[in-house]
Amino acid sequence: MALPLTVRSTEPGGNERQAQTRDVSFRGLYFLIDEDFAPGTPVEFILTLPREITMASDVHIRCFAEIVRVEPNNDRRGVAARIDRYEFLPPVS
Repeated sequence: MALPLTVRSTEPGGNERQAQTRDVSFRGLYFLIDEDFAPGTPVEFILTLPREITMASDVHIRCFAEIVRVEPNNDRRGVAARIDRYEFLPPVS
């Protein structure tokens, strides 16, 4: 499932990057990004489930995760992350 993703390292000086999911599950996800992360890096990301999936409005979920694997993927990086916790964000008016 290819969904837009905003990823931010929670370490000092972490900046936001745009990414795209390739696989998503309840406990983790695999995404493609132009940033290089090291395994063990804590990250925060906002996953947007579009109305085509939810059959209502877009749903935004903030997830706190840890990078478990990074591999080359063409000109990007493929990153696997384990989701430690998540929260649903209120709808944007």
